[in-house]
Amino acid sequence: MNHKVAFSFADGKTLFFPVGADEILLDAALRNGIKIPLDCREGVCGTCQGRCESGDYSQDYVDEEALSSLDLQQRKMLSCQTRVQSDATFYFDFDSSLCNAPGPVQVRGTVSEVQQVSASTAILHIQLEAALDFLPGQYARLSVPGTDSWRSYSFANRPGNQLQFLVRLLPDGVMSNYLRERCQVGDEVRMEAPLGAFYLRQVSQPLVLVAGGTGLSALLGMLDELAANGCAQPVHLYYGVRGAEDLCEAVRIHAYAANIANFRYTEVLSDPSPEWSGKRGYLTEHFDLAELRDRSADMYVCGPPPMVESIQQWLADQALDGVQLYYEKFTQSNI
Repeated sequence: MNHKVAFSFADGKTLFFPVGADEILLDAALRNGIKIPLDCREGVCGTCQGRCESGDYSQDYVDEEALSSLDLQQRKMLSCQTRVQSDATFYFDFDSSLCNAPGPVQVRGTVSEVQQVSASTAILHIQLEAALDFLPGQYARLSVPGTDSWRSYSFANRPGNQLQFLVRLLPDGVMSNYLRERCQVGDEVRMEAPLGAFYLRQVSQPLVLVAGGTGLSALLGMLDELAANGCAQPVHLYYGVRGAEDLCEAVRIHAYAANIANFRYTEVLSDPSPEWSGKRGYLTEHFDLAELRDRSADMYVCGPPPMVESIQQWLADQALDGVQLYYEKFTQSNI
């Protein structure tokens, strides 16, 4: 027996299609030409996330870093793990046009530069033969030269043929070891992109951007876009890292003020040295509550799952109904 399913999107469009009994929701959507953004298809990455607004469903497997307990209470689901048990409606917090966009492509590029920009962060520059189009905030999967491994990184600049990615330097990571020990200008890197449903929407109200660690990468891409096109709305960037030695791209960040009229920047350290005189603690302790209560805002958050989940909980506790939250959780690979 088929069930009738509706997918509604942030742009107001709704798509209807049948789903077979015991069929995975994502498979049914793809079979009907609805290309929901996806990546792992294993319940881990969270890319195909939506929210059930009506109907009954079950999920095969959901990694706790893809959906938190709060997410599950709010009936958020992963399309790649969901089976509907009745007619149902699901909401996706992105425009329907993303489902009609060409799927990710595989291209080849070469390493043009590697910059170590902090004790724990490098910027990997990759040159492509032709420009790659993507939305600011999306990410790519990159091959690690000399291995069979792939790693995912957010674009740190605007679309084009010169691409940048912030990479956290781990003590013994596959990409980290390559960058430290073997990387040469001209090395070939394979890339699958664009991926992800985290992207900068049309700006019509103030923006609050929140980065944890190398989650800054996606937000730099957004800020580059805002600076290039001009932005009349206030923009406040919060950037949280462990220690001062982990901060990076300060010159670039402060330069955004030249092209974004009302730009503010707040950096917060969770474990600073005694000499640190700036803000310390959790990011949520330093959010401008008056700024968020006085007007509506779009908040974009990119960082590790615990940080994202703490911000979700903080927004719920403060009852900030005027804040529209968009987020991307990432998990650092330890190998």
